[in-house]
Amino acid sequence: MTDGVIPLLDLRQIGRTPPVPHPLPPPRPGPWLDARGRPLRDLRISVTDRCNFRCSYCMPKEVFDKDYAFLPHRDLLSFEEITRLAGVFAGLGVQKLRLTGGEPLLRRNLEALIAQLAGLRTPEGQPLDLTLTTNGSLLARKAQALREAGLRRVTVSLDALDDAIFRRMNDVDFPVAEVLRGIEAAQAAGLAPIKVNMVVKRGTNDDQILPMARHFRGTGVVLRFIEYMDVGMSNGWRMDEVLPSAQVLARLREDAELVPLAPTVEGETATRWGYADGSGEIGLISSVTQAFCGDCNRARLSTEGRLYTCLFAGDGHDLRALLRGDGDHPPRSDAEIAAALGALWTRRNDRYSELRASLPAAESGPARRVEMHYIGG
Repeated sequence: MTDGVIPLLDLRQIGRTPPVPHPLPPPRPGPWLDARGRPLRDLRISVTDRCNFRCSYCMPKEVFDKDYAFLPHRDLLSFEEITRLAGVFAGLGVQKLRLTGGEPLLRRNLEALIAQLAGLRTPEGQPLDLTLTTNGSLLARKAQALREAGLRRVTVSLDALDDAIFRRMNDVDFPVAEVLRGIEAAQAAGLAPIKVNMVVKRGTNDDQILPMARHFRGTGVVLRFIEYMDVGMSNGWRMDEVLPSAQVLARLREDAELVPLAPTVEGETATRWGYADGSGEIGLISSVTQAFCGDCNRARLSTEGRLYTCLFAGDGHDLRALLRGDGDHPPRSDAEIAAALGALWTRRNDRYSELRASLPAAESGPARRVEMHYIGG
């Protein structure tokens, strides 16, 4: 099988097109749809490939050790380059920006980027939905500054409430109490609604499902359970370590009465369930057992400017070369970048998760897949 990645347009040909006035309105009316009729609505921006955790399902320590070569700073997109690209994406229909990593709060002066992105608008003049995913380790000290810079919401990754299990999973002996303190600080700063994502790995932390649910029930925090995924090539993923969301839901319903809730937005990854007594909700992200490729409206921008149209892609498209130019070609205009992005999206046909279940184990995916720490979740 292929991973759905399509080569970028011939940039030399784009460079020969006549100049286009700037600023440019949307290239054509209506949403840009890919080959399966999916609009472009959500851009996930990785601001660093570094993380201070070494979770086994994302950055196992035996691979990402002290000798691992992370990207040098000169290769990273600047805040101005990120903001410029985000503005072009907004013109193509993107309504939501999510900052990820690695651990995005490790990027120095991130508040300055947030302030720039908070100033962007859709063609209709509406602000973009600006949010961030973090492991929570630095959130207590940064929550207020993030909110003041213009961040609207935050999602925190937390895989266990039990301190020993959590320290073992993050593999750097980081205490769960500090993450909980970060969540409280985010609530106090007005970063709401807060979502907490728990990756459930059978035999590792599935005994934390009910403790996590009980802890966050009634707090206003939305707890979401994510099936352990085969992102990247370094985590040793096995299907027998996946606990299907249906089984997670069964455990939860033994403890409390839950009722189904309608999706809040088109293309939402989680199925929503509410407590019958109105004390909150939980979400189930079933990316392995119930693929949601059919309405996936997300694109991902890597730390150094490569665009990925699928979380499970093997390669991306170099946008940094368009921003900075190369040895033979000058930097491209916003109009030229928009033309390249629009062409990429309209040809997109990714559906890895749908194909995974139908393939023999020996053909379970492309020869290589981008790593989670590099592209974000």
